Amino acid sequence: MRACSGAESEAALRLGVALELIQTCALIQDDVMDRSPTRRGRPAVHIALAEQRGLAADAGARAVFGASAAVLAGDLALVWADDTVDETFLPLGRRRQVRALWRAMRGEMIVGQYLDLRGQIDGGVPAARALRTAYLKSALYSVERPVALGAALAGADEWTTDALCSASRCAGVAFQLRDDLLGVFGDPAVTGKPSGDDIREGKPTFLVAVARTCADAAGDHRALAVLDRAVGNPDLDETGLEEARSVLESTGARAMVEDKAERLGDRAARRLAQAELDAHGGEQLLGLLNAVAGTRAVPLTLLQEGRTQ
Repeated sequence: MRACSGAESEAALRLGVALELIQTCALIQDDVMDRSPTRRGRPAVHIALAEQRGLAADAGARAVFGASAAVLAGDLALVWADDTVDETFLPLGRRRQVRALWRAMRGEMIVGQYLDLRGQIDGGVPAARALRTAYLKSALYSVERPVALGAALAGADEWTTDALCSASRCAGVAFQLRDDLLGVFGDPAVTGKPSGDDIREGKPTFLVAVARTCADAAGDHRALAVLDRAVGNPDLDETGLEEARSVLESTGARAMVEDKAERLGDRAARRLAQAELDAHGGEQLLGLLNAVAGTRAVPLTLLQEGRTQ
């Protein structure tokens, strides 16, 4: 909103709160679906709720309480998010824009999560579908739609909005690709979540899809066999996990995904530079997109100079 020279308003703060609440809903319920024990280095909500009642969160029927209570907590966060948007005063035209974006975002978030779940059952998801899942389950509701909401609040024109959405879409997908890498190769002490769980859960990540494609193209049957044994195996031990990591590297998948994330981050910055933005607000937004994409910082003024040359 500031990047588009929008005036400060209570509406912006309220929509920020609503976005935090819908993000909370998504994270709580994602952890339940993935049976993730931790979030940001602390017990996930379904684990914490079970432990508060003195229950073993992984002990048969008792685990149902923690999971069920967490689903309710996520639902409550979603209801509060909707209430916050509904009770936010906006001029009629902008209210229609905001409501349309909000409705689209809720549906996209659910579709993305469903594709993620279905991919764990289907197995062997093609790279294109894995990338679409990453876009829907993460990039849209986490980055692109919030940026579009800010542009709508500021009354930005169509050209500016398109440039902002394109930039934030690239940054959001880059974020998810790097998150997939961290899910396999990251240090739990840094990421706050277990390493290797994406493999054990059979997550339909772009990383695994690329590895399968590369191994198949090279006729590397050993690599394919390792992936078949490891991906979706909840009992995978550390030796098996190391084998899978080795295949992800030897097939070139890790390097290719890192390169794609880097290129997406660069594209996000270049696309942002094509919009006519407030100097200070634009620099702040670029900093956020760089942080999301995990790419190097380049001043917006330099990118804009390159645009005009």
